Amino acid sequence: MESIFVYVLNYTTFLILIISIFILYFSVFKTKIRCSSLYNIPPGKNGWPIIGETLEYVSNNQKFVWDRMMKYSPDVFKTSIIGEKVAVLCGPSANKFIFSNETNLFKFWLPPSVAAILSVTNIDTNSSSSRLVTEELHKFLKLYSMQYLVPIMDSKAQQHLQSFWVPDNEVKVHLLAKEFTFALSCCLFLDYHKSEQVTGISEPFYVLNEGAVAMPINFPGTLYYKARKREAELRSKLVDEIRQRKIELSRKNHGGFDLLTRVLMASQENGVMIDETVVAGRIISLLFASFFTTSNTITFVIDNLAKYPHVYEKVLQEQLEIARSKEAGELLTWKDVQKMKYSWNAVCETMRLEPPAQGSFRETITDVTYAGFKIPKGWKVHWNNHSTNMDPKIFPDPEKFDPTRFESNKVPPFAFVPFGAGPRMCAGKEYTRIEILVFLHNVVTKFKLHKINPNEKVIYNPNPHPVEGLRIHIQPHEN
Repeated sequence: MESIFVYVLNYTTFLILIISIFILYFSVFKTKIRCSSLYNIPPGKNGWPIIGETLEYVSNNQKFVWDRMMKYSPDVFKTSIIGEKVAVLCGPSANKFIFSNETNLFKFWLPPSVAAILSVTNIDTNSSSSRLVTEELHKFLKLYSMQYLVPIMDSKAQQHLQSFWVPDNEVKVHLLAKEFTFALSCCLFLDYHKSEQVTGISEPFYVLNEGAVAMPINFPGTLYYKARKREAELRSKLVDEIRQRKIELSRKNHGGFDLLTRVLMASQENGVMIDETVVAGRIISLLFASFFTTSNTITFVIDNLAKYPHVYEKVLQEQLEIARSKEAGELLTWKDVQKMKYSWNAVCETMRLEPPAQGSFRETITDVTYAGFKIPKGWKVHWNNHSTNMDPKIFPDPEKFDPTRFESNKVPPFAFVPFGAGPRMCAGKEYTRIEILVFLHNVVTKFKLHKINPNEKVIYNPNPHPVEGLRIHIQPHEN
């Protein structure tokens, strides 16, 4: 009798839950119909209750965008992602519209689950500590700083290849690219040079990184729950590091070039009391921003060089010419990087076909009119790389890998924006460009590349990664 009662109770609870969801869904649906007629909002559909079209968006972003552009409108369509009403604006004109109205029509927006993972949920970007990090970051990424960073990046790339590539004849590029980019960021942001220092924060960071794109279910056992716990652990480690670094600076025992040292020295010079938790949170965000996009791009550049020998040969000859101009043991310089023109075209073509990030979100701060449709205040707006990168009118035969597309300024404005544009353009664009090219120089001048599985699949979550980690056979060049 007790088991029957429990069964009936559970079944009744389940029915009440289902009925409640549908009542909520249809009440919201009616509200949306009234909103549609009132606002003339963009065409599209909202998908399932609560989750909307999130799964389709995540699993194949390119197909998601182009299917809806063809079905609804090539300019703008509506959808629902992670419970938010979203207008997806498409094409170069849409990119220009968004990037030109960053302050008067839109504000930057991150999904709350991602913001929590990246320690930015409770950070006041206008606080003195946050502003200080931003100011020093911009100085750090200025041209004069880049000239100092090139030889450091070259040295780190050489050390990485000697340790993890040279001893083997087969490597998993994606894993090693992540290790290199993270170790380099730790060096330049935190002055971490020892492997145990990097490992101490890499373990929680890798879980945090995976959790940032996981389903936001904060329940014990889920990846998102583990990531939240690791975020707190990482933030605590960085707060301890900041406090220790302040003591070292007070004793004049630390004179590093890294970003954290620069922030702390600036706080002392300007008499600014910093909030260690805020600074730690900003560093976590910077580590994340410099990590997965760059490592993904390095991975797919190596993939394309292995797939297209004629492109590899052109890149190799360009890099060998630079290498021949150097004395034995001499590190790369800023001027050397500026000579890597065809190599950068190959990188750009890689980013066109496999964007390191799918795009970004904004939130409307007022009612917005675009392409004859109205987007209500509070809606999220999404610009997406695929709507331009795969447009045959902009890039003829868009499936073809062709670095010459980027010669002589052939690409129209706002048609190729892997780093965004306008006031919110990625501040680390030049940093990323140098890092990729320096790493590429060291790989191609040392190794021939052969893809072990030519049919290795690429999956999305939502960003691309090869399912086997991109297994490459490497063969040293003959002297």
